[in-house]
Amino acid sequence: MCTVVLSFEPENAWPLLLAANRDEMLHRPWQSPAEHWPDRPGVVAGRDLTAGGTWMGVNRAGVVAAVLNRKNTLGPAPGKRSRGELPLLALAAETAEEAASFIIRLDAADYRSFNMVVADRAGAFWLRGTETGRPEMWGIAPGLHMVTARDPDDLASPRIARHLPRFRARFRPVPPDWGAWATLLADSEGPPETQINIAPRGGFGTVSASLLAIDRMGGITWLFAAGAPGAAPFTPVALAA
Repeated sequence: MCTVVLSFEPENAWPLLLAANRDEMLHRPWQSPAEHWPDRPGVVAGRDLTAGGTWMGVNRAGVVAAVLNRKNTLGPAPGKRSRGELPLLALAAETAEEAASFIIRLDAADYRSFNMVVADRAGAFWLRGTETGRPEMWGIAPGLHMVTARDPDDLASPRIARHLPRFRARFRPVPPDWGAWATLLADSEGPPETQINIAPRGGFGTVSASLLAIDRMGGITWLFAAGAPGAAPFTPVALAA
């Protein structure tokens, strides 16, 4: 599973803050976020070299899209499309609402089960696909939320039960100072099921991390760690002009 922590405060100078850890098979190759797709100008995202899609990206309009596997659905499946194409489809839109509205018109049966977070400075949405019918969409209320392989803020997830209160107890960052958020993303203490930064085991673990913010004027800042947070440094991502 992966983790997305999202703070949406539409009246703040930084309406959208997003922190994310990507968990994946360690042998699966990928490239750091960049403009990898000539046919998608303005889209900056990490690129999965196995299926060609992405786990998270942003476009020049300030729309952010991230996809997560739901519980027990790691990896591809025969007859299913790659979930990594979903953020790319979303990032063709000019607003988060438009992006989410497009995704819910797709056939959820084409993909293994997924969660998505789609957001911009004006709105934030959670989408769920369960391999039947159409994906479902809900607005994300202002505040701080966490998404893993279950529904947002679901305390039945040991990871959410441990870490959501910790993020909520910290001061909201003011970029470029991310404060405690970077430290929390790097925490690999505790039993495996509670770890937000998964130590490698069985060829699986946390392989990268992101800290992304959008300001009131639509300005974007993205710091990316090309490895497990705490081991790999956060460095700025070159964004589309």
